[in-house]
Amino acid sequence: MAVDNIGLALKTVLQKINEVAEKRPENLQKLVPRLVAVSKTKPIECIIEAYNNGQRHFGENYVQELVGKSNDPRLRNLVGLRWHFIGHLQRNKCNNLVGVPNLYMVETVDSEKLAATLNNSWGKFPNREPLKVMVEVNTSEEKSKKGCLPAEATQLTEFVFNECPHLRLSGLMTIGQYNYDWEKHGPNPDFLRLIRCREEICGKLNLPLERFELSMGMSSDYEKAITMGSTNVRVGSTIFGVREPKLPAKASNPPTTSAESSGKEVDEKKPNQNGTTDMLQENKDFVNQFSALDVCI
Repeated sequence: MAVDNIGLALKTVLQKINEVAEKRPENLQKLVPRLVAVSKTKPIECIIEAYNNGQRHFGENYVQELVGKSNDPRLRNLVGLRWHFIGHLQRNKCNNLVGVPNLYMVETVDSEKLAATLNNSWGKFPNREPLKVMVEVNTSEEKSKKGCLPAEATQLTEFVFNECPHLRLSGLMTIGQYNYDWEKHGPNPDFLRLIRCREEICGKLNLPLERFELSMGMSSDYEKAITMGSTNVRVGSTIFGVREPKLPAKASNPPTTSAESSGKEVDEKKPNQNGTTDMLQENKDFVNQFSALDVCI
């Protein structure tokens, strides 16, 4: 998407968010959900254009990219700019992440070990307010996705709430099933599970439901997620255009796929007769570089 079109795209998304929020059932809050514009892999010019059109919350998936962008002099001192980290976070990257200027929230805490490490890293800056975090829940229980299982969510949130004084537990985050047919099947069960998790957790920790956020909904389903009570939607391609990942270079002698098509087991690690590494494993390695959150945002 051309930079000049970002303002109009952003305005359209915000208008839809407002319209859907206004039509929510009476039992849901009428507050307008927060829009996190997912700017991963996008140039700084795109972020500035969105900022100039009123956007303040931006989401990034990769620590190194976020560190670079946030320290760029064109962005570092923009008043009110707030960064959300929404990708899979490794414990050895926590010290780098907490150095990000204007870091507002980490939405992907998925284990007690990660929470403890992040708490310790943020605690090295005693004058800071506690860092807002969300617990990521893999409500679809897909192996390709990150996040704790729904059955583990209460224990993990209790740990953050009671054992991590430098973190502020703000809510739960999930990713709905891709290509889910709302018209055919009704409300997304992944979002329903997150809602039930929130009810259980708020009851356990004696927290008011309306103050415990739900981060659910991306470009393909943010409107539906809002109707179900989402307070935080993560929208990227609808605002900035579709990201086209760089595919790995093709081998000069690609392996035959006859074994795969015939149902025979393929040895993914064994070189082919020409000495060329089997591209199937290379492609898997490439795909695994991107968490489920990288798709369809």
